[in-house]
Amino acid sequence: MNKISVVISAYNEEKLLEDCLKSVTWADQVIVVDNNSTDDTAKIAKKYADEVYSRPNNLMLNVNKNYGFSKATGDWILSLDADERATDELKKEILKELQVTSYELRGDVSGYWIPRKNIIFGKWIQHTGWYPDYQLRLFRRDRGKFAQKHVHEMVEVKGKTEQLKGHIQHYNYETVDQFFQKLLVVYSHSEADNLLKDGYVFNWKDAIIMPLREFFNRYFAHKGYRDGLHGLILSLLMSVYHLVVFLRLWERKKYVEQDVNLGEVASEVGVYRQTWKYWVKHAKVDLANNGVAKLVAKYFG
Repeated sequence: MNKISVVISAYNEEKLLEDCLKSVTWADQVIVVDNNSTDDTAKIAKKYADEVYSRPNNLMLNVNKNYGFSKATGDWILSLDADERATDELKKEILKELQVTSYELRGDVSGYWIPRKNIIFGKWIQHTGWYPDYQLRLFRRDRGKFAQKHVHEMVEVKGKTEQLKGHIQHYNYETVDQFFQKLLVVYSHSEADNLLKDGYVFNWKDAIIMPLREFFNRYFAHKGYRDGLHGLILSLLMSVYHLVVFLRLWERKKYVEQDVNLGEVASEVGVYRQTWKYWVKHAKVDLANNGVAKLVAKYFG
């Protein structure tokens, strides 16, 4: 039977790591890469993991994840973060699937996409762009690794991939402060740097377009309105995140001055005014059978 190695990279995760490790006790090998934590992360890791490695805390998180992959000995690697849990449903599916997924029987399958349930501010977010949130986390040891270009990149797997039904449970953001720290302080820098690497041309209009586009995408296209107040707040927060990404870009351009034409501002806003009307009508139809349409009509109609 195939052997499974679980690799977890963690920094100051004493509150969450233990439950993560308890969820993968069934694995053949559990590796924790501790990123020079200043709390009891390493102590907790040593209690449950087969191997614990200490590495410098790298803002490019995937450097240390790749290091953990290099220490794995299993045929397959399951990559998790400390704020994630492998559900019992996922465990059973993985063990069943890998019983028959050998090189001899299914050598064409190199990895599996796993759906992820994101718990944000105490609620499972089923819309707003956070579900099913497929993650490529289970892969053959010799066929996958991170490219180390972006903090949110997926594992790059050589070969065919398939999907599993069992979930990873992700305790994403527990507090507003945590959201601000991760997205606005850390991730926004990486996002801006990668846009510039990809040839982004700075334009003041994006100060309007990027936040508004993100809000409409989250709240309407991804049906964030179905997640209630959580959906509305998260859509707004993500629009703020994209405004901050724009500010990071402006910062990297030494706060270059550009002429802002009021007519063009009105034109850009006008586009989204029409978009708003379209999506509100769409949302009313979508919610017509569950009673929420009255609220949408009252506040947005």
